[in-house]
Amino acid sequence: MKTIKMIQTNTLKNTKMKNTKMTTTKMKTITTAFTTVVAAFLLLTNAYGQSNDSWKWSVEIDPGTYALNGYSVHVRVQPKNMEHLLVGLGAYAMDMPDLFVNFNEKNKDMGWNVRINQGLGIFGEYYFDEVNKKWFVGAQLSLQEFKIEKTEVTGDQTYTNGLAMAYFGYSIKPFKNNLYFKPWAGMGYTSQMSGSNELQGHTYDISPISMFATLHIGYTF
Repeated sequence: MKTIKMIQTNTLKNTKMKNTKMTTTKMKTITTAFTTVVAAFLLLTNAYGQSNDSWKWSVEIDPGTYALNGYSVHVRVQPKNMEHLLVGLGAYAMDMPDLFVNFNEKNKDMGWNVRINQGLGIFGEYYFDEVNKKWFVGAQLSLQEFKIEKTEVTGDQTYTNGLAMAYFGYSIKPFKNNLYFKPWAGMGYTSQMSGSNELQGHTYDISPISMFATLHIGYTF
């Protein structure tokens, strides 16, 4: 019996190490690809910017992520001659609040602790008035690595998903400078791409529908 138990334990450890290695490799590939896209994005905008200074840059953060043991940094640019369009890139991480975890009835009050270890996204927004002012609609495409833990269960597990989300919001400029506040909410589709959402016989349910709401604070240069 001891031998069987040792074999099962070793098999579990080897499987976990293999999954972790695969997930780590996948995230390295994703990060490299995202870095390449960022570099190309910056080179392109810089090339245009040298010939025309009408490109407007904005930097945004989500203060909620910092309060949830994470971070967020977003870079946005308004292309020349595009009065209503804003495009950009973002990176973020955070501990998921119980409210979002419990939104899925299959995970509700089951002791799950969930964290976005790393999120990388491409964003596009259309403003009905002018960029970073009043109502807008947007879309994002993101890759997100999640880490899941469970109360009274040792260890953790990671998996990566893809996210396509549509959202809307309202941007407010309460002062005479270029500081703005941008609350928004959205709904999207998500799908697991790699890793595992199982932890020692327990399955964290990944709903295909994802909902999110937050507040961004930004400044246009």
